[in-house]
Amino acid sequence: MNVVYTETSQILATRLARALTLPLVDMKYSRFPDGELYLMAGETGDETVIVGSVVDNNALVQLLLLIDTCEGSRNHLVLPYMAYARQDKQFKPGEPLSARAVARAIGRGVETIYTVNIHEPEILKYFPAPAQNLSLAPDIGAYIRTLDLDNPLILAPDEGALAFAGQVASAGGWEFDHLEKTRLSGTEVRMAPRQLSAAGRQVIIVDDIISTGGTIVTAAGMLYQQGATDIYAACVHGVLTGGAYARLMATGIRDVICSDTIERACSKVSAADRIAGAIRNR
Repeated sequence: MNVVYTETSQILATRLARALTLPLVDMKYSRFPDGELYLMAGETGDETVIVGSVVDNNALVQLLLLIDTCEGSRNHLVLPYMAYARQDKQFKPGEPLSARAVARAIGRGVETIYTVNIHEPEILKYFPAPAQNLSLAPDIGAYIRTLDLDNPLILAPDEGALAFAGQVASAGGWEFDHLEKTRLSGTEVRMAPRQLSAAGRQVIIVDDIISTGGTIVTAAGMLYQQGATDIYAACVHGVLTGGAYARLMATGIRDVICSDTIERACSKVSAADRIAGAIRNR
């Protein structure tokens, strides 16, 4: 078994190959003058682990090309991040169910699929091959333990992320809650933990994805006003669009923590061991 990878997942693929003690196939990427993508993979063998985060349209096409390159091998697809996963509903006639379209496209030519904290687990049913969703909540919790914080409060940005916050909190036996919005007037909204107080506490706001970071920026400012001593932001997928990282840090957030499902400078948690364990136990 060998490991191949797209350009968006070079670091994670290297870590995964080491965790599984598998060889990493040499990859070459380029573009034709008209912008079309080209790749060349070394010899893959009879069984291949394909690692590729779909972070944009180019990454999607590159992953499709790589899967085709590995035709004839028994392929296991590791999809650390899947763009279009948040487009999982059709709200108006004529709209595509984009998550389904992408899942169908990249799920062909592989035997098994591993996703990491996919936005909506219901999407797994659209893959044409058996798919397993892995959670990095315990790994994020383990990293938070290394920060040696004093009884931190783990906060989800909304009720929908409360279960994820609970999984993170279980790593240290910490308290957890979710933020609740209270409209004070037509123009003023207050955000605070629903049940627990942030006063005098270190707070970590956790979610599966940080995209624009707008909610966390607003919440951090209010939590500091409510007496929080330090605030951190942690997520699995650091999309961080439009200057989100800089805005978060400018708010006074101590640190932004994300994983290497999307490879960033703030990728301090690796998905490699979690994925390796799932592949070994398949």
